[in-house]
Amino acid sequence: MTSQRKKKGRNIHGVLLLDKPPGITSNDVLQKVKRLFDARKAGHTGSLDKPATGMLPICFGEATKFTTFLLNADKYYYTRCKLGVETTTGDANGEITRTHAIPVLSQNELSRVLAEFDGEIQQIPPMHSALKQNGQRLYKLAYQGVEVERKPRTVTIYSIKLIRYEADQLEIDIHCSKGTYIRTLVEDIGRRIGCGAHVFQLIRTGISDFTKEQMLTVAELLKLSESGLSSLDEILLPIDCIIKQMPKVTLAHSISRYIENGQPVIIPHAPTEGLLRIYNQNHDFLGIAEVLEDGRIAPKRLVNLSAG
Repeated sequence: MTSQRKKKGRNIHGVLLLDKPPGITSNDVLQKVKRLFDARKAGHTGSLDKPATGMLPICFGEATKFTTFLLNADKYYYTRCKLGVETTTGDANGEITRTHAIPVLSQNELSRVLAEFDGEIQQIPPMHSALKQNGQRLYKLAYQGVEVERKPRTVTIYSIKLIRYEADQLEIDIHCSKGTYIRTLVEDIGRRIGCGAHVFQLIRTGISDFTKEQMLTVAELLKLSESGLSSLDEILLPIDCIIKQMPKVTLAHSISRYIENGQPVIIPHAPTEGLLRIYNQNHDFLGIAEVLEDGRIAPKRLVNLSAG
């Protein structure tokens, strides 16, 4: 009986903002945390490269139904770049392909270069990425020495700020849209300066409204686990924290029963378009509903806290 329970794991729901350590894949650290929590179901929302650190949200149980909203959210990064050196992967793990002399730049000149990358820009995804082409991951082709043509993609840099510039080291903070490759951005900045560059350190400092102060390290989780699984459960954020930007609607008991049974309803004074997060009279989170063209509100993605 015990072995069966361990195999299935516990039925828990919520969100953990993990501070991913360097030198481990996002999936490997996910599996480690899943075992630590003895969780039945868990998934992360957006891989970080193996050398990268920082925010990796892990969703447990029914929270996995809402991972798309974090995948599509804005991201925040701190990166330390090395100027004058280009690598095969765009980071310090790759082999050096070219070196260049670094021109003398003032901080003002460098800030003007960075400003050219503010707003909507075009990026060609790197070969060393998890994107698929004809069913194959690009990084697997890259390790085989194969390079294929990639189509440019439009991404948005909401802000890019110079933190420090000294010798061949450049430190910047970036707020960007989903799908932005920081390695590609740094390589493009290096080309614009005229000396090439690669990412030396990368930290994801935030996603959406989540900030670095909310993150927990693996070491902190291990310490908490010494007090039992209940101590770990207490640190989980509620499922609805993922979608707190959505308008909130609380349903009367008679109406919530229809929603829970999958039926559209009319709710007086509710928003007239878009997605809503819905709650019952006890303030229990029920899930997401959408406003139909005729004004009725229909369930779109409901939670089932007894689900495994």
